[in-house]
Amino acid sequence: MSGPLLSKEVHDTLQAAARAGASAVECSLDLGRTRTTIEIGIADWVWQGQRFPYLENCKDRTIYHWIDGSFQLAARFTNSLIKLVPTEWGPPTFEIDGTKMLPTAQVSPYADAERKVGLIEPRGKVVLDTCGGLGYFAAWCLQGQAKQVLSWEKNADVIWLRSLNPWSPAARGALTLNHGDITEQIVTLPDATVDAILHDPPRFGIAGELYSQNFYDQLARVLKRKGKLFHYTGTPNKLTSGRDVPNEVVKRLRQAGFVAALNGDGILAVKK
Repeated sequence: MSGPLLSKEVHDTLQAAARAGASAVECSLDLGRTRTTIEIGIADWVWQGQRFPYLENCKDRTIYHWIDGSFQLAARFTNSLIKLVPTEWGPPTFEIDGTKMLPTAQVSPYADAERKVGLIEPRGKVVLDTCGGLGYFAAWCLQGQAKQVLSWEKNADVIWLRSLNPWSPAARGALTLNHGDITEQIVTLPDATVDAILHDPPRFGIAGELYSQNFYDQLARVLKRKGKLFHYTGTPNKLTSGRDVPNEVVKRLRQAGFVAALNGDGILAVKK
């Protein structure tokens, strides 16, 4: 991280300290990863010897990063509006055109990733991470001592968000982050070369190709026998259309050669 990250909660803390006449306040400028002491002034505040201004309008559900002498939104619009969003837990989520991409209502998205990665038992394994996102799956694979993590992310703007997020792991050592569409790139992977797979695609309505029989057949091809797959599905469209996407996925995975069953908000499968 090259500079401070601000959310409304942190900005409110700084301004409250200034109004109270405090000379310093302790808070986090890296989305809860660490805490630091900030010198407080009336017109600005000081961190690591550098002065920073208060914002005239600090928006809720928004993260600001410091670049070129000012605070800018941690968001980009290329084909879609992609935005880093703070959470009460610290580790942020992100949104694509207003759709939240990680669960945050009852648990930290980072802790949620820890549980799911634990299901595939990454120690000593080569893990395929199909839709890298902010890299929380990859981070827990590394902490779980995976031998290698092969991660793909289709959207360049999401990769840019990762560069701002202190909770996203750096692509080095055991982690390889590829910018590309896994549905196109998976055909380049040899048969039976990965020990486990983590598949966390966008919802079906956005990326139906990541739920296709053809793609599941490819996942089965590259996975070693007895290898584990965790597939996040959530329950999209169930209330509005009655469609049961998780059980549709279970059927396709079984057809691809997996033993598959619902597990929390996803599916845990083992290749026969």
